[in-house]
Amino acid sequence: MWDYSEKVREHFFNPRNSGPLENANGVGDFGSIKCGDALRLMLRVNPETEVIDDARFQTFGCGSAIASSSALTEIIKGKTLDEALQVSNQDIADYLDGLPPEKMHCSVMGREALQAAVANYRGETWKEDHEEGELVCKCFAIDAVMIEDTVRANSLRTIEEVANYTKAGGGCSACHEKIEDILIAVNGRLYANEARPTKARPASGDGVSKPKLTNYQRIRRIEETLEAIRPSLQRDHGDVTLVEVDGKKVYVELTGACRGCSMESATLGGVQQKLIEALGELVQVLPVAALVRA
Repeated sequence: MWDYSEKVREHFFNPRNSGPLENANGVGDFGSIKCGDALRLMLRVNPETEVIDDARFQTFGCGSAIASSSALTEIIKGKTLDEALQVSNQDIADYLDGLPPEKMHCSVMGREALQAAVANYRGETWKEDHEEGELVCKCFAIDAVMIEDTVRANSLRTIEEVANYTKAGGGCSACHEKIEDILIAVNGRLYANEARPTKARPASGDGVSKPKLTNYQRIRRIEETLEAIRPSLQRDHGDVTLVEVDGKKVYVELTGACRGCSMESATLGGVQQKLIEALGELVQVLPVAALVRA
């Protein structure tokens, strides 16, 4: 379970300014439902003063995405457009008394939607960065420009932190080398991929990073996590079994109703997310067929 602050819970269960905004004169969209998170931010701006008189949102995403969007609208109402553009993703997280590190990408999404909405009001053409920059993460359509900007703005040092703030690298591991190149270019060096204290709310709630597991402990943790997942799959007449662990790649076999069904990729993605949470590191969960091909 993520360690959510009371303010995050409050904005999730009772979001402010949710729903369509009549007579909006600035609308910004960011993200994609296909990638898991999408946000539409709507502004009503006074044309004489450029003060944001009202702001509302519609979002498709997790509780952190809803809470971050709610917080953003509360922060920017009453501000001028130029003042609103100074709001950072960390300001959104701070307003919520912190977000779990793994959910910081939700605050980044709000910042991007705000930039798009302001551009729309001003009659400017706003393009998502990947339309101009090199596409680095194909899983979530994140480009080099967005990664570079987010690394600089939040002093990110590791692939894990980049995934937390942008989702880039959180799917497969094919883009990790390119992300490392960006980290080296921005920071001048590559740091070890270990957790460190940040302004984001620590997932453990006590600010202590998880100790590195031995290979034996790591495999045991994977097995324990899969055992915890199995009952829910078995209720739907499916099952999952660990086959092999090769570095960051975890090979599993889906059986019963889970094997070959239309939701197989979603099931693997769910298993992968649970393992990432349990291990405190990025791993890729693959079907046993991928091991045979390798």
